[in-house]
Amino acid sequence: MPNLSERLPQNIPGRFYVDASCIDCDLCRATAPEFFRRDDEIGFSVVQHQPVTLAEIALAEEARDGCPSESIGSDG
Repeated sequence: MPNLSERLPQNIPGRFYVDASCIDCDLCRATAPEFFRRDDEIGFSVVQHQPVTLAEIALAEEARDGCPSESIGSDG
């Protein structure tokens, strides 16, 4: 379960975020590359763009639901 207090500061502000429990598995980046990227300095995925449309939100939710470490949170 994602922990808001462990939200990585490299995420852009908004509804979706990745926390420090990320295992850098690449699933979110493969599922929704327009919203998630790897931050090479920290070695984790982060949110690079917040989804806006219903289709974009559904894709980000798909990545969140598939995250094996449950590191993707949604505050909305």
